[in-house]
Amino acid sequence: MSYLIECKNLTAGYEGMPVVKNLSFNVSAGDYLCIVGENGSGKSTLMKTILGLRSALSGEIIFGDGLKQTEIGYLPQQTAAQKDFPATVREVVLSGCLGRKGFSPFYSKADKKLCDDNIELLGITGIAHRSYRNLSGGQQQRVAIARALVNDPSVLLCDEPTGNLDVSTGNDVLSLLIDLNRNDNRTIVIVTHDNQLAEKCDRIIRISDGKITD
Repeated sequence: MSYLIECKNLTAGYEGMPVVKNLSFNVSAGDYLCIVGENGSGKSTLMKTILGLRSALSGEIIFGDGLKQTEIGYLPQQTAAQKDFPATVREVVLSGCLGRKGFSPFYSKADKKLCDDNIELLGITGIAHRSYRNLSGGQQQRVAIARALVNDPSVLLCDEPTGNLDVSTGNDVLSLLIDLNRNDNRTIVIVTHDNQLAEKCDRIIRISDGKITD
């Protein structure tokens, strides 16, 4: 069977010190997968290694079905600084195109169309010209998802997507992710410490002390 992402005996960490050890698992096309573990269990290290932000200490990550590492979208956990970003919604979403533009400082018509299409997909057309910093937490997360989708990723990695949101708003965000998985053919990988969130996913990988526990 061909997987989109296959981790084989993967060990990753910082400055030669392992944080996750000998992890072996796969991500298939169409997965709605959750990687769950307490803070400090190694989830973020694993995610950054898959994204290519850190190098593996040993083992390997294999990308299948023609997937390129640059085709993996990333929805980071929001920080206070990000929530206060002084730009319009459309500017924030459009900035998601920068990673694939190289040295070009200009947005193409295709970039702008992708931006507007994803703004519409996420139901935020009516606030496209509002200041991002003045939005509610749920609206900001919709904007962040739209930004992560402008490069049309096959896989979307989501770091604590409901963090700092109230229960109702968090459920709305999860409904959006489920819809992207079911109806927009996106493979979704959620990384969280929240066991209740994990139970809503189709597959669960549990990590404790840098190792898969089940």
